[in-house]
Amino acid sequence: MFLPATQEEMAQLGWDALDVILVTGDAYIDSPFIGVAVIGKILAQHGFRVGIIAQPDLLSERDITRLGEPALFWGITGGSIDSMVANRTASNRKRKTDDYTPGGLNTRRPDRAVIAYANLIRQHFKGTVPLVLGGIEASLRRIAHYDAWDNRIRRSILFDAKADYLLYGMADRSVVQLAQALTAGQSPLSIRGLCYAAAAPPEGALMLPTYQTTAANKKAFISMFRTFYDNNDPVSAQTLVQQQDSRFLVHNPPQPPLSTEELDAIHSLEFERDLHPRDRQAGRVAALDTIRFALTTHRGCYGECHFCAIAVHQGRTIQNRSVDSIVREAKVLAAHPAFKGTIADVGGPTANMYGFECTKKLTKGACRDKRCLFPSVCPSLKVDHGPLMALLQRLRAINTIKKIVVASGLRYDMILADRKNGLNYLREVVRHHVSGQMKIAPEHSNAGVLAAMGKPSADGLVQFRQLFNRLTKEEGLEQFLTYYLIAAHPGCTQAAMEELRSFCQKELHLLPRQVQLFTPTPCTWSTLMYWTETDPFTNTPCFVEKSEAGRERQKAAIVGDAGRPNNGPRANRFAAPKKRNK
Repeated sequence: MFLPATQEEMAQLGWDALDVILVTGDAYIDSPFIGVAVIGKILAQHGFRVGIIAQPDLLSERDITRLGEPALFWGITGGSIDSMVANRTASNRKRKTDDYTPGGLNTRRPDRAVIAYANLIRQHFKGTVPLVLGGIEASLRRIAHYDAWDNRIRRSILFDAKADYLLYGMADRSVVQLAQALTAGQSPLSIRGLCYAAAAPPEGALMLPTYQTTAANKKAFISMFRTFYDNNDPVSAQTLVQQQDSRFLVHNPPQPPLSTEELDAIHSLEFERDLHPRDRQAGRVAALDTIRFALTTHRGCYGECHFCAIAVHQGRTIQNRSVDSIVREAKVLAAHPAFKGTIADVGGPTANMYGFECTKKLTKGACRDKRCLFPSVCPSLKVDHGPLMALLQRLRAINTIKKIVVASGLRYDMILADRKNGLNYLREVVRHHVSGQMKIAPEHSNAGVLAAMGKPSADGLVQFRQLFNRLTKEEGLEQFLTYYLIAAHPGCTQAAMEELRSFCQKELHLLPRQVQLFTPTPCTWSTLMYWTETDPFTNTPCFVEKSEAGRERQKAAIVGDAGRPNNGPRANRFAAPKKRNK
């Protein structure tokens, strides 16, 4: 059942008012992949009356007032993607399309959607109940941060939106604790995963450099972000405080990871896996095609690529679902009337991190002086693809499912590091779970650029490619690797892109089409490098190509006419396989 989005739906439930109204920059897709739907269903499971307002019109009161005023709080999210990323390209051009908007035209999500919706609510509901920010846009802008579109350091979004609370991370547990505290008339200020404004810093908190200092001093910004990043592990984090104006941002430590039982419970909730009828009449939503018949196996990622913010949103600790839970959901998908026989993906932020974790991290927290996978796989991380193989075997045994695809990106360095099960896992994936192409993300080949990205050396890519091609040939299949690359990342010069082109031609025997211009999004090490032009790990200057022409030249080294091999146009390496997997 959908959560109510109209007064008529409220009446059908016998509700004359709501406890919580969630406002989102996406269309309302009722799916376990959509944060606002998950938060709404969790609150409803705990007895709260919840409604959703999707993509409200900023020029009218019609949308924002249609469900009335909530009794407890307004929940505000920009949607599944930061609204500036959704609306603007890496070159700051307005995007024409939006995969989360009915009809596909980018006409309904405002820039800085969280702030815009907060202003809209206050405009039409004077002196209303608390405004609570959440979702990826709020989570990654919760402290002073560099904003590429303004080209400056901005305050915490909690202050710019003039909101009451901010719940960062996935917020499954903290949103229930907040609703329960407000219902009981108790202070929510001790809830983990919550940020709030205070007149004075709480006793014992760790002080960050002020917003004003970080905005004026790049070395102070580096120091601030390092302390912030180090205090995002739930085992070892301290309460952080940062002065924003005359007031202080208080950043409570993160929530502990969900247990397997808790994550299973979330995925046992009923979802329509469809677009709400109110939005459906405006057209299809492209995002639904990707997520409708896909399975999440776990949360979190310890890859810690410097351009990725998953570590400070989902966390660095893997949270696994049980095999039984995943199999039950697969059977639910197979029974859906629109199901055509294929599970589009089985994975998470990284497909092959399911089923194992560093035991030291679970008890002492993530290491501050080393990484799990960079520059190489840590010996303390006992990589084991055995549990994932067992899961895939269980899923293949469901006779109503014809094909199961592993579409989430794979860490090939982890496959190579798993001497016990890595080869067998890759063989199973090649044999059963590739639909023409397998996605991997080497990003670059130049050693200096890879170090700036926090990515492993290109030697492993060459080794993995040879292994993949050998297994594919043994299975009698025509399948290919798809390589994702990044141009204009901090540390990357035109010469480094020419080196990458040569590497692709010599070692990969093609020029990949998936080349992305680096976008400096909030709360990543790479964005810090972009702003400060400093490598924070070596404290040395870092070249950053910031001109539009220079950035486009870097991309053109691979995808432009100048990047084409001398023997003519690119071959079509991404056709469907000639022999279908059984």
